[in-house]
Amino acid sequence: MSQKIAVVGSGLIGQNWSMIFASRGYKVSVFDVDQGQITRAEKNISVTLTQYEKDGFLRGEIPAAEQTKLVTFTSSLQDCLSGAIYVQECVPENLELKKKVFAQIDELIDGETLVASSSSCLPSSAFTESLKNRHNMLVAHPINPPYFVPLVELVPAPWTKQEVIAKVRELMEIVGQSPITLRRESLGFALNRIQYAAINECWNMYQSGLLSAEDIDKVCYDGLGPRYAFIGPLQTMHLNADGIVDYCKRYADGAYNVQKETFKPIPVQYDVETAEKIQAEYNASIPLDKIPEKRKWRDARLANLAKMKNHLEKDS
Repeated sequence: MSQKIAVVGSGLIGQNWSMIFASRGYKVSVFDVDQGQITRAEKNISVTLTQYEKDGFLRGEIPAAEQTKLVTFTSSLQDCLSGAIYVQECVPENLELKKKVFAQIDELIDGETLVASSSSCLPSSAFTESLKNRHNMLVAHPINPPYFVPLVELVPAPWTKQEVIAKVRELMEIVGQSPITLRRESLGFALNRIQYAAINECWNMYQSGLLSAEDIDKVCYDGLGPRYAFIGPLQTMHLNADGIVDYCKRYADGAYNVQKETFKPIPVQYDVETAEKIQAEYNASIPLDKIPEKRKWRDARLANLAKMKNHLEKDS
């Protein structure tokens, strides 16, 4: 496969996207304005792919050394975009910066190039409205770390062409991601809306003194997490009764009463006072200077989970 992908921004998300695209044989050109960051990103991708291959986590059938060669770097946006069929923007979550970068991209691409933002909360309508190629632009929001957490939220602007959404979804599937398509823009997209609802209840239970921070987390990683590792909440309802209609007949009243009696009004403010109390609990096991080490621990376990799920999918 000799088609070219452009990645704008060489931070951790840009590096992850670059490795994902290279894993399926795409030539990847990565742009950044900071030459020092380019040097760091180039070294990190090489080291990371080599380590993933050694640990059995490497994606695709291409050896790590060959994947590394597929990723090149440039400080010229024009060179990065030239000949690219798809552009993945990965600059920081700042509206004015995204407006600037998308305007620059818009001037350098033709009417066929597809452009997606890695934005985690800003809708593409906020920074593409005035652009001539806006119909080819949307959000493709990855979940951190994208290499091991495959979900990608595709969020079109009101003017994004349907065929563009379909093409980007197909590309995501080709490179091994798991895309979902929102039918319209929605604040928080999908994952964060579900995540914030869960965090809200965790916050409420901690504030009320019902559970410790450790036990609240345990509810998720030893309870809901394993349950939702292969199926989601709606399918869980379907399987836990004789179909979801039967589930609602049996349990809807109970669920409603729990929510009515225990749930607090939304929105929940994540206040500093409560945050300080939670952090004090974590300081014993994860002090601030150990957070980078714990992130590596988390990513290694996500890598093993992704590896296991891939094996199970192949066997099914």
